[in-house]
This record gives sequence, structure tokens and C-alpha cells, in this order.
Amino acid sequence: MTSVNFPEVALPAHPDKHRLLHIHDNVPGVLSQINRVLSENGINISGQYLQTNEKVGYVVIDVDKAYGPQALEALREVDHTLKIRALYSSQNS
Repeated sequence: MTSVNFPEVALPAHPDKHRLLHIHDNVPGVLSQINRVLSENGINISGQYLQTNEKVGYVVIDVDKAYGPQALEALREVDHTLKIRALYSSQNS
């Protein structure tokens, strides 16, 4: 993968939430696949922030409960995924 300039996004803090970052090719349908994976794993979205440029998109997702390795692996398998990262997970869940 080559160096990519990401679009900027300002994110509000969501205390007691868990935050994920999903970087993907900017093509139609990726966000719906991400949301389907979260739903199938019983994970409710409390905030979602999407930014794109002509080639790359990234979505920062705040969720209500801890996510396990199965959910992260399913997100990695979403078509056009470049990278998935757990940014933080609240310790109070």
C-alpha cells in the first residue's frame, strides 16, 4: 500500500463507548457491509463518522458494547477493507 492523504474529521468524545476505525477503498456499499457486520454481532452504533476522498474512505464508529475478535475479523473480511483498528475500548463495560 502506498502513502495516502486522509481526509480530516473532527470527532467528539463519547465516554463509556468503544471506538473502531475502518479504512477502505472509496466504493459504493462498504458502509452498508460494515453496518451489517455490526448488526449481525449484536453491536449497536452510537456514533458514526465517515470521510472520503477520491480513493479512500474511513469511518470511525462508536459502539455501545465491547467487540470481540470475531467481530473484528468479520470487519476485516468486508470487501475493499484496507485496515481495521480498535482505537479504544472502555474498561467499564
